[in-house]
Amino acid sequence: MKSPTCDRYAHRQADRALILAQRLLETITHSPEIEEDMALSNLALDLIGQARTLYTYVDPADDGEDRLAYFRDAHEFLNPLLVEQPNGDFAGILVRQFLHDAFAVAYWDAMTTSTDATFAALAGKAVKETTYHLRHSRSWVIRLGDGTDESHRRVAAAVERLWPFTHELFEVDEVERELVATGIAVDPADLLPIWQETVHATLAEATLAVPTDGDRPSGGRVGLHSPEFDALIAELQVVARAHPGATW
Repeated sequence: MKSPTCDRYAHRQADRALILAQRLLETITHSPEIEEDMALSNLALDLIGQARTLYTYVDPADDGEDRLAYFRDAHEFLNPLLVEQPNGDFAGILVRQFLHDAFAVAYWDAMTTSTDATFAALAGKAVKETTYHLRHSRSWVIRLGDGTDESHRRVAAAVERLWPFTHELFEVDEVERELVATGIAVDPADLLPIWQETVHATLAEATLAVPTDGDRPSGGRVGLHSPEFDALIAELQVVARAHPGATW
């Protein structure tokens, strides 16, 4: 039988996927080319699929996933701060995606050996999806970084702005410790060297510097979010809350 700790852990992973998907969907019709609109839409759909699996795992009732996505308040969401950061320009969207994807590939790959059958099955599918996500976002970071002076300036600024939020991805607290001990979860700190290898190599190829560590904002995984988060959640939930129980 699942423990409350396991449910909280599932919430964190589901919220990470859902909130990043919502940010990506905000970009639709704003990408520099139609094909990129389609690509970001497909990434968002993959992430929503991951979130749905985990929300149903937490609450298998027919309306469970909807209630968890649309009828929790902002402080009840447990996603890391990185994925909720505002889109900014196109460079910012792709840098945020890349920094997340480098983590997600390592995370889901490790979770394929989870002792929890739902996590292991989802990981087997999600690692394939996120491998594509990473290939896509990585190629754009390199293209922009090693492109024009203007594209280089913008992507470098995005890396500097978003870098501090990456540290939270690797924080370990009592939730992870309890589940790591039983083989359900992976210790995120163990993923840091894998992430660093991918990110540092990509930044080098993109002629971008690795930022120096400074502030390490945190709190998203315990419900403490950025100032812009309330507006993001309001937009995500407005239709469901205006028409509760509606079907189409």
